[in-house]
Amino acid sequence: MIANVEITGVGSYSPDELTKKYVRRKIGMLDRKLPKHARKSAWAEAKLAQVNRDKGNKYEVEVVLHVPNKLITAHDSTMNILAATDIVEAKLTNQLRKYKEDSIPHVGQRKLLDRFKRSYAREM
Repeated sequence: MIANVEITGVGSYSPDELTKKYVRRKIGMLDRKLPKHARKSAWAEAKLAQVNRDKGNKYEVEVVLHVPNKLITAHDSTMNILAATDIVEAKLTNQLRKYKEDSIPHVGQRKLLDRFKRSYAREM
């Protein structure tokens, strides 16, 4: 679990304890998607804001995930702050999968090598 998740309210909005706990749990579980070398040094910043828009109040959630050599950012706004957190978590999951594929050279290339090994063994 990502131990250091900083949650701040932007402007006059201050999140309650249940919201903070929910955000900590959702963002903290992204640790499972990280490569092993990045788990110890990863930390996150979550900014929660309430914005008055044309059709009513909206909540915005922006999460910045600090991993080695990169910043991963996701932002969303909806009518419910918990729903916005879920959407941001899904966006971060996709970005972390791409980060993991780029940072570890052997991820996604195993099946190609297996084909060559099998065909070489058959010829002998």
